[in-house]
Amino acid sequence: MMEKISFSFDEMWEKVMACDRKYDGLFYTAVKTTKIYCRPSCRSRKPKKINVDFFLTMAEAEEKGFRACKRCQPETEYSPDEELTRQVMAYLTANYRESISLQDIAAHVGMSPSYLERVFKQETLETPRTTLEKIRIDKAAELLKRTSLSNLEVCFETGFQSPSNFYKIFRKLKAHSPHEFRKLSQPVSS
Repeated sequence: MMEKISFSFDEMWEKVMACDRKYDGLFYTAVKTTKIYCRPSCRSRKPKKINVDFFLTMAEAEEKGFRACKRCQPETEYSPDEELTRQVMAYLTANYRESISLQDIAAHVGMSPSYLERVFKQETLETPRTTLEKIRIDKAAELLKRTSLSNLEVCFETGFQSPSNFYKIFRKLKAHSPHEFRKLSQPVSS
């Protein structure tokens, strides 16, 4: 069962610029000028941001006249480990607001927690917990940029149970406190 996933354009663009393998299969990058679509992890030369569209499925991209990239071959099947990683990433991105344990994730994909963590870490070089924290912080950064929610509201809206943990992880991943990040993200008025 596929989860309902939503990313902003900027979130997807950030993942493409980072060539983040964990998002392969969750969305596809289509370049308007070449009419080619790729995985987020494709190592081909990066297009200009204005020339990019994103699609959640290959079928959507192909309906709009795009063809698969010959370098990253998004139409090829995933290995079982890549498929597991994709399922876990889909689950985490769809449920990041919830309190999620490793046992919850393991039950969702139908395997033992220890095996799941080992395979996921082998594929992504991160634990599911670390990945969930990064997803939550990315969502928090988007909320801080685009809404007037208080830092505490953003904390709870993105699934953190403890404000102190939210501030600690936010500072670690973004190098600023949420308040500083929001101030730096505001357009400069002249």
